[in-house]
Amino acid sequence: MGIVKISEDLHEEIRKASSVMSRSINSQAEFWIKMGMQAELHPNLSFNDLVAQMMSQAKVCTDNLASKPDQADD
Repeated sequence: MGIVKISEDLHEEIRKASSVMSRSINSQAEFWIKMGMQAELHPNLSFNDLVAQMMSQAKVCTDNLASKPDQADD
């Protein structure tokens, strides 16, 4: 994990948004970073499409974890 330096103004915007969205400041910043990265990778998709795509990917990851047998018994 690293440290990212941002302006005081942006930090204040993240703080406000995190309060409204019931996220920690770090979680809000991470969400915005992920969304920005996805928006650059997929400029043709809307915000809602990007969120749906990320939710679908998360479901695949959790489904894969749930389908693996418990390794603790080995």
